[in-house]
Amino acid sequence: MFDELKAMIFGKRAPAKGAGGFRADELQLAQAALMFHVVAADGIVTDDEKNRLSALLAQKFGLAGDDTTKLIEEARTADNEAVDLYTFTRTLKRELDSEAKIAMIRELWQMVYADGQVHEFEDNIVWRIAELLDVEARDRIALKQAVRDGGGEA
Repeated sequence: MFDELKAMIFGKRAPAKGAGGFRADELQLAQAALMFHVVAADGIVTDDEKNRLSALLAQKFGLAGDDTTKLIEEARTADNEAVDLYTFTRTLKRELDSEAKIAMIRELWQMVYADGQVHEFEDNIVWRIAELLDVEARDRIALKQAVRDGGGEA
């Protein structure tokens, strides 16, 4: 387990392998782990948040039921094992273009608003992730407002 964590931290992680042959690639896992981290930030993961996370990941990556569930399980494990957000944002910063980074922040706001409440921890995490991805503050705030007002749904 230590070798796998070390490999993930230093960017040499092989695709995660789940039961039944599903393999989340590094990019999928990083995005899913950050989404999971946001919904778990307030200490309570509601059914609305679980459902939104599942639907968003299925749509984003074209996954079917079992594969979506496995990705979420892998994301939860990766999030629990991660030392910091940089573990995931490093991958996203390297692999995503500006538009995809902005889309990622929009999706994180969708996770925040999934239960109808914005917890200060969730808000702070999205701010930190946006900073790590070099998404401008004005874009982050505009995305938050758009999602809050119903115009930022995927």
